[in-house]
Amino acid sequence: MLIGVPKEIKNHEYRVGLVPGSVRELINNGHEVIVQTQAGSGIGFTDADYTAVGAKIIDTAAEVFATAQMIVKVKEPQEIECKMLRPGQLLYTYLHLAPDPTQTKLLVESGCVAIAYETVTADNGTLPLLAPMSEVAGRMAVQAAAHCLEKAQLGCGLLLGGVPGVAPANVVVIGGGVVGTHAIKMAVGTGANVTVLDRSLDRLRELDDIFRGTINCIYSTHDNLEKYVLDADVVIGAVLIPGAAAPKLVTKDMISRMRAGSVVVDVAIDQGGCFETSKATTHAEPTYIVDDVVHYCVANMPGGVARTSTFALNNATLSFAVTLANKGYKQALLDDKHLMEGLNVYKGKVVYKAVADDLGYDFHDPTDLIKADT
Repeated sequence: MLIGVPKEIKNHEYRVGLVPGSVRELINNGHEVIVQTQAGSGIGFTDADYTAVGAKIIDTAAEVFATAQMIVKVKEPQEIECKMLRPGQLLYTYLHLAPDPTQTKLLVESGCVAIAYETVTADNGTLPLLAPMSEVAGRMAVQAAAHCLEKAQLGCGLLLGGVPGVAPANVVVIGGGVVGTHAIKMAVGTGANVTVLDRSLDRLRELDDIFRGTINCIYSTHDNLEKYVLDADVVIGAVLIPGAAAPKLVTKDMISRMRAGSVVVDVAIDQGGCFETSKATTHAEPTYIVDDVVHYCVANMPGGVARTSTFALNNATLSFAVTLANKGYKQALLDDKHLMEGLNVYKGKVVYKAVADDLGYDFHDPTDLIKADT
């Protein structure tokens, strides 16, 4: 298979779909890899690093899209990239379609086969290709919050962990999954006073055991959510419904009653955000103010630590990339129900139910479509 790696073009996005080591693995499996010039330069990989493992360097994204059978990316294709996709071409990347009707429409119109990292599953019900970036984003959320609390960033001027004689900040994490757990780890490490809200009592018990009673584990009801949000200096939104738009858990009214200079970090922004006041921001302009509350809603947070993120992502995505290339996407998908869960768009049809439901498309069973197409 001919595999193409274009340079990412989203604002301040320096990650790359394949590092040289991953390219070498694919080439050792008998495939060809073309890489757009400077695709890895943002994280320290030169074109020579790629040619050294057997890749061919291509000058333009247009040529990569025009010739490759499979496109491997990191972030969702931007409009110009969607328009370069062609019928039957395989796209393997993050998509986050539910809150993005424009991208969904363009992918449907392209006729491509789009596999989303964030909906591939595992036997234990986890999302193995989303997990690495969730780990990074959870940890970054606390770093971002600490920075946003500074007066120069229009925060209230609190140090997360306080100092002897001065109380630490109150950090509230909504959601105890991968993002939430890693946010808690970082927040606890700073010495902050940490509360997590979740609707799973089993998960709350696990978190209580993990953190040895050093955090407050609270069952999430509207009443509890309002109580802890209004008393928070930092609120981190870490909720996820796989493939679907995030629920708006924190209302405009709650935001309006938070303390001036407090901070909200919406890690769920890729799926539309879990604060009613959230709107996607960029690394260039990461924050905005609503009712004196600092909002950090960067839609590609892990891109801020692009080298760490790229290696973490490749560790998770490479084995599936090899399988897709070795077997061809039809057989690979039919052989692996977990990879099949990653399929969101197939040759003009939406085949992931949550996306179809959220955006008003007819849902088509992917297995039936592929078998009929074989």
